[in-house]
Amino acid sequence: MPWWGWMITGTVLFGAEMFGISAEFYLVFLGAAAIAVGLLGALGVALPDWAQWLTFAALAIVCMVGFRGRLYRRFRSNEEQVEARLPSNASLHIPVRLEAGATCRVEYRGTTWTARNVGSQVIEADTPAEIAEVNGLTLHIRKPAAP
Repeated sequence: MPWWGWMITGTVLFGAEMFGISAEFYLVFLGAAAIAVGLLGALGVALPDWAQWLTFAALAIVCMVGFRGRLYRRFRSNEEQVEARLPSNASLHIPVRLEAGATCRVEYRGTTWTARNVGSQVIEADTPAEIAEVNGLTLHIRKPAAP
């Protein structure tokens, strides 16, 4: 394959992981390996096709085994920190009547969230609700217990 073919392939794989497909960083390392093989060709290193594919495979495997786990955990831990920063049992106001199991959009701490009523009681509009749990970008809420 010509060097520019490797570069295009690597860019497409890398871009697919970054902007579209969540493949847990596998496509990043495949793309990086393809770009590295393309750079070798661009620098004038003439390799037969079988050697290009062997180099690509070896680079991809070495990088995945050596770096993927640590890099994935590092980026993945940032997503989990959102849940740690939002307190459970905090209170917020629900703008609409919310049946048990239903969802709506709520404003909380300056941003819009999806709120799901995980309690067994209906939460009336413009009344406070209690955050029971945070699951990704969804606030699991319930009607607060009567004092």
